[in-house]
This record gives sequence, structure tokens and C-alpha cells, in this order.
Amino acid sequence: MTSDEAIAFVRHHGVVLASGKGPVVRLAEAIAGGPIKGSWWAHPSSHQIFRVFQALGESPEVLVCRLVGGKISFVHRRLWPALVRAADHFAPRRLAQVHQQHTAAGHHVNRDIAFPLWVPPEVLREARQLDEQQALDALGPWARQ
Repeated sequence: MTSDEAIAFVRHHGVVLASGKGPVVRLAEAIAGGPIKGSWWAHPSSHQIFRVFQALGESPEVLVCRLVGGKISFVHRRLWPALVRAADHFAPRRLAQVHQQHTAAGHHVNRDIAFPLWVPPEVLREARQLDEQQALDALGPWARQ
């Protein structure tokens, strides 16, 4: 799966887990072509999975956060207004944007941008046009759990 195909996958599903178990599809398994037992880091497709995750983190179409079950989740831009409107249904830490930074020592460190600081003004305007029910419906059944 290429980066463009992964973005299309997230666009299609709306909300996708990176790899953890949960009520939405897992991107790592889609990239690997099937279930992954144990950590995806040990899978033969780990380098490809990592590259795709990195590309999604840099895409202006995808929010990386801990939305679903506190695990790394990818949310497509088309659902950001619904997410903002339904924000009261989620712990603030789940709505923080996660950015991965590379340190001088070569490590990867996650840095969070608190909600709503990452939200573009046009998304705030779109969110005001939704009612709470519309927002939850757009996010899907998992959002009510």
C-alpha cells in the first residue's frame, strides 16, 4: 500500500486505528494484507507500515490522535467538523494532535498539540453547522461506546 492508497483508505473509512485492537479497522493490517500477530514492528512489512504511518502524519488530510480507545488513530479531514462538534463525548487527551518528532539522537518522540489548538478556523465554522446527533452519526457507531 502506498501513501496515497493509505490516505484513500482513511478517507473511505473516516476513522482508522494505526494498529491497536478496537471497534474500527486497523491500517497496519490493511498494509500487511492480513492479521498481524503481536507487534507490527516484528512483521515483515514493518518498514512499509512505518513509512505509511509517517506519510499520514505529514498529510494535511489526516489527523493523528488517540481518539479510539486512547490508541493512535487516523481521522480524515472530512470528519474533523463532526469530531469538533462531538468533542464533549471524548476526553481532551484523545483529541490532541500527535506529532512525531525526530531528536538529534535519532529517537522518535511524540509531541501533542492540545485540542482545539490544532483545529483550522474553517473546520470550526463547519462544526457549528452540525448538531450533536449529526456529528455522532458521521463519526459512526463506535463513537457512542
